[in-house]
Amino acid sequence: MTARVYAEQLAEMLQSARQRTLELIGGLTQEQLIGPRLATVNPLLWEIGHVAWFHEYFILRREYGYAPMLERGDRLYDSIAIAHDRRWDLPIYSLDEIQDYMARVLDGLLARLPQGLCSERDSFLYQFTAFHEDMHDEAFIWGRQTLAHPAPHFAPYLPRPARMPASGPLYGDADIPGGAFPMGSPPEAPFLFDNEKWAHPVAVAAFRMARAPVTNAAFAAFVEDGGYDRRSLWCEAGWTWRAAARAGHPIYWKPDRSGGWLLRRFDRWESLPPHQPVVHVNWYEAGAWCRWAGRRLPTEAEWEFAAAMRPGAGGMLVKARYPWGDAVPTPAHANLDGFALGCTDAGDCAAGDNAWGCRQMLGNVWEWTEDTFGPFPGFTPDDYKEYSEPLFGETRVLRGGAWMTRSRMASSAYRNYFGPERRDVFAGFRTCAL
Repeated sequence: MTARVYAEQLAEMLQSARQRTLELIGGLTQEQLIGPRLATVNPLLWEIGHVAWFHEYFILRREYGYAPMLERGDRLYDSIAIAHDRRWDLPIYSLDEIQDYMARVLDGLLARLPQGLCSERDSFLYQFTAFHEDMHDEAFIWGRQTLAHPAPHFAPYLPRPARMPASGPLYGDADIPGGAFPMGSPPEAPFLFDNEKWAHPVAVAAFRMARAPVTNAAFAAFVEDGGYDRRSLWCEAGWTWRAAARAGHPIYWKPDRSGGWLLRRFDRWESLPPHQPVVHVNWYEAGAWCRWAGRRLPTEAEWEFAAAMRPGAGGMLVKARYPWGDAVPTPAHANLDGFALGCTDAGDCAAGDNAWGCRQMLGNVWEWTEDTFGPFPGFTPDDYKEYSEPLFGETRVLRGGAWMTRSRMASSAYRNYFGPERRDVFAGFRTCAL
């Protein structure tokens, strides 16, 4: 069961998630709030309504019997019932109306929180719905990137330490000893998503893993060596995707007149930062790079072993919540929470190293693994039954979180999942020796 959480903590999660949502719609025109009909983004004005409706439906209405706050809410904002392509054609509420609704839902959620320590049920529901908003905020950020909108401005909800200077690259492999370990989350985990159920024994052979994700400079060498034109480097599905997409380099790159590359961040082009992790590459592109370099993607089990296991008393391996142990993440450990507004160098965040010297296993970029997303033994869906199960067998697993992922949600056990063709998400990759 979910650990009990104090009401003040739950209120802070809700309020900071809502602050981030409002910051992400700030400065956008009515036209931008609707946007073009694309397969990888929603109309933003619809999506913020869905976020508030999700809070209202799963807590206030379904759990506590509140009456609906919107006359047309169920017909407009249920993402399971409303096909993606229809969302541009719905008679949705105006921005002023939906912001008023968002405020009323948040007030209702805060008003019914008790004083002090909450029940396990409230602790789960309030965290899950806050994390649901965090996930949509991440989607709002990749939407702004996809559509070349200006970068958002994120005011700190709490004081933030000064950003550390860039540290450059980090080369080489770490020797990971392997062994048997409990993959997934146990019932006593502080919080877990349904696809982490349940911890089960998995044996991993010793392997060598890159200390850092693949950088822009390393990926540019693949591009410049004709990697996108060499059929032998691509799996069959990837080669088909490459041809259909007419891909010849990462999606937000373009050649610079000086002979190098430019990278688009939101609405601005800049020189490609060589030592930052490559980002916005899909599973096919990651696999092609691996074949070119004589490397491979880690399995999901290898990734979790490296991120979670560490030597304990008597030399026995023990599992921790984060690569560095159980201490709550700080900016010294990982580039999370969005305030950097982009990736940082692969050598940054040395305090977040795992026991064997792998850096940035949380934060900076989501990392593709080799595996298809599927259930663990003992899986059962939670309250939001469509959260994981419909995507089993259809998507690939990513791990670790990206620069905008909220640190309160990130852990070594958290599983993300997207189709292998997706380049809009903030995904990169780390490799292993063959």
